[in-house]
Amino acid sequence: MKIELIVNGEAVTLEAEPMARLLDVVREQLGLTGTKEGCGEGECGACTVLLDGEPILSCLTPVFQCQGREVGTIEGIAANQAKEFIDGFVVAGGVQCGACTPGVVISAWALLQSNDDPTREEIQDALAGNLCRCTGYEGIYRAFEQRKLGKDGD
Repeated sequence: MKIELIVNGEAVTLEAEPMARLLDVVREQLGLTGTKEGCGEGECGACTVLLDGEPILSCLTPVFQCQGREVGTIEGIAANQAKEFIDGFVVAGGVQCGACTPGVVISAWALLQSNDDPTREEIQDALAGNLCRCTGYEGIYRAFEQRKLGKDGD
């Protein structure tokens, strides 16, 4: 099936099986390997991308559902919008192995697009679908809070 998408602001046309996972299409056909596969069952959030600006689990999303829609990956956010925000996760100790980081950053970024001053509870709710097994959540919350307030993380 011919699929037309807008990926990180660029129009893309590709051939894919309609039920192919968006995760596989993004990683294998588009070469955007920042999006990670964690559990492959929609439980961990590592594969989170934006679909029309909303965070979704790409391991559960058939590519046909994305026809004509906008997909945003960690590469697009890093290149176009949020390098300083992403760097803040490193500075504040919110990154360790990196498996969950792209999904966490995508979810956090999506929250900031609709709420530029979220409370700790709103941050926790936004990140509830993202599991981190290495750093724990305090470093992630701290990084998020420091970046949303424009602090340098020191």
